[in-house]
Amino acid sequence: MKITSITVYQKDLPLEHPYWLSGGRLRFDSLDATLVKLETDEGLIGWGEGTPWGHTYVPAHGPGIRAGIETMAPFVLGLDPRRVLEVERAMDLALPGHLYAKSPLDMACWDIAGQAAGLPIADLMGGGSRTPRPIASSVGAKTVEETREVMTRYRARGYIAHSVKIGGDVERDVARIRDVEAHRAPHEIILYDVNRSWTRQQALRVMQSTQDLRVTFEQPAETLDDIAALRPLHSAPVSIDECLVTLQDATRAARDGLAEVFGIKLNRVGGLTKAARMRDVALAHGIDMYVMATGGSVLADTEALHLAATIPGHACHAVWACQDMLTAEIAGGRGPRNENGHLHLPEDPGLGVHPDEDSLGDPVAHYA
Repeated sequence: MKITSITVYQKDLPLEHPYWLSGGRLRFDSLDATLVKLETDEGLIGWGEGTPWGHTYVPAHGPGIRAGIETMAPFVLGLDPRRVLEVERAMDLALPGHLYAKSPLDMACWDIAGQAAGLPIADLMGGGSRTPRPIASSVGAKTVEETREVMTRYRARGYIAHSVKIGGDVERDVARIRDVEAHRAPHEIILYDVNRSWTRQQALRVMQSTQDLRVTFEQPAETLDDIAALRPLHSAPVSIDECLVTLQDATRAARDGLAEVFGIKLNRVGGLTKAARMRDVALAHGIDMYVMATGGSVLADTEALHLAATIPGHACHAVWACQDMLTAEIAGGRGPRNENGHLHLPEDPGLGVHPDEDSLGDPVAHYA
């Protein structure tokens, strides 16, 4: 089997509500999605998606994905998509770094491999738990009142897991954390996500001021060096995601005891192939996980669900799904959807959901 063509689509995905990143420092109203269609000489078609969370959140942006695919396409065409390691090596040689640009091609290859084997991707990867995974909300609010409002909206949809965005103002952060914890249901899973917006002194002040609550903070500082410097000065569990980009990041964090939780974002780390190695590092060191897309449609959510289904339930807190935040629909309602705050693994071979091509408009590039 060989890849015979790569077709690239660009789609804007408007958000239902304006979204403020931690500390209110960045606002997002729409996401720039790149959809990739791989065709093979045996008639199988695979789909991938890369949707960064805006252009200014981390070093990843929609136009960069499309430029990266243009560079890598000549090296990927003609390869067997079932041999995901060979495709991975070809992409890494053609374009060092730029992992986020490789993710949609990797995803499409896994989609084809699963179809060829007659198995969902999660089963092909050796996992495939059918236990529904909780969906983590993304509470991008700024005040106590706004936070309550957003969490109430998600709870009404059945959500039991929440990622509450904080950062930027110490007193406000402490007040919001204490208010959320005062109204927290016993079964809820809550992560306080700073998105790197604290300085070291701000991180220390908030984390020490809330030690009695025993809450978990995600990405409380900019770098692994910052997190390491703070480590001896507080007792809070830490999750890392923005500085969890490469396998080297994962092994350092595990070796040096910098995190109790990994937030594995598939687009950021380069796709399922590379993310699976981080999963194994985490499992080997007793590190829990959240699995997430960086954003995007039901396709990106489903990819995250497949990886989550390969992780034992006790070690996988939740998956983050962006679909409930969007007003655009590209798959005609198909694929895993929110069912009382959970996602159920699809039984169809491969990814288990494909877009409606008519909803994508004309391709922006085609390579053959």
